[in-house]
Amino acid sequence: MVDRVSAKDTDWDGVRLHVVTGKGGTGKTTVAAALALALAAGGRKVLLVEVEGRQGIAQLFDCPPLPYEERRVAVAPDGGDVYALAIDTEEALIEYLEMFYNLKRAGKAMTRLGVVDFVTAIAPGLRDVILTGKTSEAVRRRDSSGAFVYDAVVMDAPPTGRITKFLNVNEEVSGLAKVGPIRNHADTVMRVVRSPETAVHFVTLLEEMPVQETMDGVAELRAAGLPVGGVIINMEHPPMLDDDALAAAAEGALDPDAVVRGLKAAGLEHGAESIAAVLTAEAAEHARRTALQRREKRRLETLDRPRYVLPLLPDGMDLAGLYDLAQALREQGAA
Repeated sequence: MVDRVSAKDTDWDGVRLHVVTGKGGTGKTTVAAALALALAAGGRKVLLVEVEGRQGIAQLFDCPPLPYEERRVAVAPDGGDVYALAIDTEEALIEYLEMFYNLKRAGKAMTRLGVVDFVTAIAPGLRDVILTGKTSEAVRRRDSSGAFVYDAVVMDAPPTGRITKFLNVNEEVSGLAKVGPIRNHADTVMRVVRSPETAVHFVTLLEEMPVQETMDGVAELRAAGLPVGGVIINMEHPPMLDDDALAAAAEGALDPDAVVRGLKAAGLEHGAESIAAVLTAEAAEHARRTALQRREKRRLETLDRPRYVLPLLPDGMDLAGLYDLAQALREQGAA
């Protein structure tokens, strides 16, 4: 059997911008961080970008809140570095004004007066141009030798319900500018976002609402001509019972006497009957959840996109768990 990791047999050869989206509560930021670690493994350099101002990356990597600068936050398996950037909209706007209008001092004055918030509120498309523009610049950036500074960039993007509008900045700025720096900047962003170097990955749980949002999001991206990546199923609950036991539990047909006998055989004599009743009820709930997961998995199969499954970590999420998820993504060909 071929080792997909050592053979670098990944599903995303040539992709340099990985946009990660998902319904709130699906673990989008965690998966983005794990993907960045996976992509950096083996000596590569990856930038992980956060655009929502929640400092979720800092929490995951157990480091202080990130300033508005690219900073190394982790060493990947087999060498390689993960850098992180938490984009501050005000700082990015000042940078933008200096770059295109030579107005850095004016930008700082605008920040003090609260004009930045006013501008981005009345022209939300401009905010998205700034955020996506900073990310696409990192994708295109080269060093003095002409090589790309980063082998890949991972964006922890807004939730699924907003992802198409967020990425489709040309459409969003059409009412703001027909020509000029803003228009040119948006066109540059779109060349990156629409290119084969970009893939938008969806994170979901095996539950009805997240799966439906994923399917709707994929359809919206395709309609907008934006590149759909893979589907990452997070926190899958593995079945604890075989199919026969699951069917019996779902029907309420588990033999409580058999459960009591098993408990007593394991040395739990005291209160075996009450424990058996609780276990029988939990088995029925587990059977229901397993059936739901299998149904939602079949729905996701209709998307005809690469799928990756990450397990529910029994001890919760910590830095070690993040590395475990990165390894799981590598083994499945996501990086």
